[in-house]
Amino acid sequence: MARDLTAAETAQRSIIKKYRRVLWNPFIAAVKRYELISPGDRIAVCISGGKDSMLLAKLMQELQNHTVAPFELAFLVMDPGYRRENREQIESNAKLLDIPVTIFESDIFDVTAVVEKNPCYLCARMRRGTLYSRARELGCNKIALGHHFNDVIETTLMGLLYGSQIQAMLPKLHSKNFPGMELIRPLYCVHEEDIIAWKNYNHLEFIQCACRLTENRTVEEDGASNSKRQEMKELISRLRKINPNVEKSIFQAIHGVQLDTMVGYKAGGVLHSFLDEYEKRGQPR
Repeated sequence: MARDLTAAETAQRSIIKKYRRVLWNPFIAAVKRYELISPGDRIAVCISGGKDSMLLAKLMQELQNHTVAPFELAFLVMDPGYRRENREQIESNAKLLDIPVTIFESDIFDVTAVVEKNPCYLCARMRRGTLYSRARELGCNKIALGHHFNDVIETTLMGLLYGSQIQAMLPKLHSKNFPGMELIRPLYCVHEEDIIAWKNYNHLEFIQCACRLTENRTVEEDGASNSKRQEMKELISRLRKINPNVEKSIFQAIHGVQLDTMVGYKAGGVLHSFLDEYEKRGQPR
């Protein structure tokens, strides 16, 4: 008589069975297309406690179990000052899903709570730096974050509409302050709606926004607060009714920017103008 599967086994199996086309395949596609993982890597999978990072942990475990190019994993949870119930839920879910997390504490929420200007920006920078530092202490050369396809699209739109810049979110980048360390985003091609479907199918409950500055705001089912990012979600939803391929179009656009049509662009922090090469382009070849 076959035994019943554990919650971890059921969640793992659903990734490669029921949700193989929409979770596993795009995850593998991103890993290969953007060359995110190399043999011998030791990767710190950074877990915030939300649906995205928890799924990322399970995908990375599955890949590690089947790859022919061995790499190591550490599952890192930073507690920046969560309320007790949020901390307990993260620990409970990690145990339920068989993710061997390493938890460490910081006072980032306390520090940013007294900052009046751009506390979210400061919090993000401090959290990123702290994760890099702890990952390096654990012998890791990469950190993996749970940013997904929709984060990429929404970030691009926010930069265009509110930041006066055409700027995308890269699938990987070198750390400027921690030489030899890289950040990778293996969920780069995975859609948020499919992550939510996986979560609901497995009857999983994750923390949403655990930030003490924003936790009292209205929260939607997918965990997005009443913010500019939520505004982008709603905008894309409206645009999708007119053009069902709008997200795909934006995603493809950031992979094929036509610099020859740009009036100006920045590279390496240096601003370039189309006038720099204008006369040269007009000369006969």
